[in-house]
Amino acid sequence: MDAFDPDREAVIQRAKDSGIAALITIGSDMAGNIGGIDLAEKYDFIYSSVGFHPHDAKDFTGEIFDKIKGWATSRYSALTKGGKIVAIGEIGLDYHYDNSPRDIQREVFRKQLLLAKESNLPVIIHSREAQKDTLDIVEESGVRTGVFHCFSGDLKMAKRVIAMGFHISIAGPVTFRKSLTLQEVAKAIPDEYLLIETDAPYLTPEPFRGRRNEPAYIVHTAQVIAKIRNVTLEDIARITTLNARRLFHIGEMPEQGEIAYKIRDSLYLNITNRCTNRCAFCIRFHSDYVKGHKLRLSHEPTEEEVIQAIGDPAQYQEIVFCGYGEPMLRLDLIKNVARWIKQQGGKVRINTNGHGNLIYKRNIIPELRGIVDRISISLDAQDEETYNRICKPEFGNAYHEVLNFIREAKKVIPEVSVTVVTAKGIDIEQCRSTAGELGVGFRVRNLDVVG
Repeated sequence: MDAFDPDREAVIQRAKDSGIAALITIGSDMAGNIGGIDLAEKYDFIYSSVGFHPHDAKDFTGEIFDKIKGWATSRYSALTKGGKIVAIGEIGLDYHYDNSPRDIQREVFRKQLLLAKESNLPVIIHSREAQKDTLDIVEESGVRTGVFHCFSGDLKMAKRVIAMGFHISIAGPVTFRKSLTLQEVAKAIPDEYLLIETDAPYLTPEPFRGRRNEPAYIVHTAQVIAKIRNVTLEDIARITTLNARRLFHIGEMPEQGEIAYKIRDSLYLNITNRCTNRCAFCIRFHSDYVKGHKLRLSHEPTEEEVIQAIGDPAQYQEIVFCGYGEPMLRLDLIKNVARWIKQQGGKVRINTNGHGNLIYKRNIIPELRGIVDRISISLDAQDEETYNRICKPEFGNAYHEVLNFIREAKKVIPEVSVTVVTAKGIDIEQCRSTAGELGVGFRVRNLDVVG
């Protein structure tokens, strides 16, 4: 765009210096498409999309369509080795400015959605004051891969977009003090659907609002989103990088599951993917990732591997036995590694479904005395019938044994709490009352928030 003509090379260098691993320059007209492809060919970390913006829909021709189709299906496509075109976009509807007649906008939008479907590329969708038509046309198209960029809708729209399988990208306005609706959306988006962007040269975040925007400023947007979501900037960077790589076929994906993975200021230990429950809401049935960390293990780690992965336990707020399964299935490893962590000055927490005594047919809680500081036990139901239906335990009488496990834990472990998930059929207040009767802490986990 013209705004970068005076210092384009410097802008690109600042983007790289700021820590950006990859950058997508978005096409919106023919000049932008050609310029974006040229930049992508010149820089190894720059990629491009091709498409026609609704502002210019009135100028869309069959010749332009053929050119875009040629780029999307040729050697330039990211679906071919070395290709740098990663999406069809920016496409969509804009009823705010109405720079092109609305019927023509809709026609051009439909054509480009069809092209995306045929070329198997994701779409980058623009929607301004055209929520119903945008969603209806996307629904009709059958396209289910892409991103609603610079999202400006409400939470209701966001939920519909996510239900269709689309990512939501948050831009600089989320940093504005009065952008309460956008901040609500930014908080609610599940990790696996979150992206961030600049939309440079527009939508400059605080503290640079009023100036020309540029890619290096994305860190300020990311910092605000991290605060809204109660995670670190490092967490947001990892999550959104993974999402962008998966959506746009950029770079290599992780091959190995992680043994130790950091979220916020805590280190989590992934020691098994086995579990004695098959909870309907469990993330491991639909994703390999938590907070951008791959947790699908190729093998169960040894004690030595776990200790090596931890490093210095004292640098973390706590070390949490958690992962993608039920950690109590590896009780001996927990005891030995927890003892080592305590010797090194670290603090230990266990996240468990409370089946430990069922697994070993004895009361294992006394074996954790002095080596576990906190334990969090998944209650996840107000009664046995609900527990069996939602959690599908492999043991009979599991719900009552979980309650007994909580009672025993309270005798030995300094801090005990129970958690419940906001899943359909779970009576949160009844669970809260049960926790109160047991005399332990209580925490509600949002169904869409893991980690």
